[in-house]
Amino acid sequence: MARPRARELADLRDLAQPGAEIAVRVTPKAAHNAVLREGERIRVLVTTVPEGGKATADVQALLAAALGVPVSALALRRGASSRDKVFVLTL
Repeated sequence: MARPRARELADLRDLAQPGAEIAVRVTPKAAHNAVLREGERIRVLVTTVPEGGKATADVQALLAAALGVPVSALALRRGASSRDKVFVLTL
């Protein structure tokens, strides 16, 4: 599967600490892909429909790009079928 391209990609490299938990709010079926930082809150917009984990996989790829880490370094801790997700950085 190709990596999704983001129109806006916030710089989240300061959060890339081993063991860090990163909470995000997901907006599926958005007009464009983006990772937005709004104060302490992180929003991820994906154009993918939330079916069979496709949107979650795209969120993981976009978040990894914003953090500057490989996708394999992010694991979903909580929220597989929710708009509120928590990823843990396993470096």
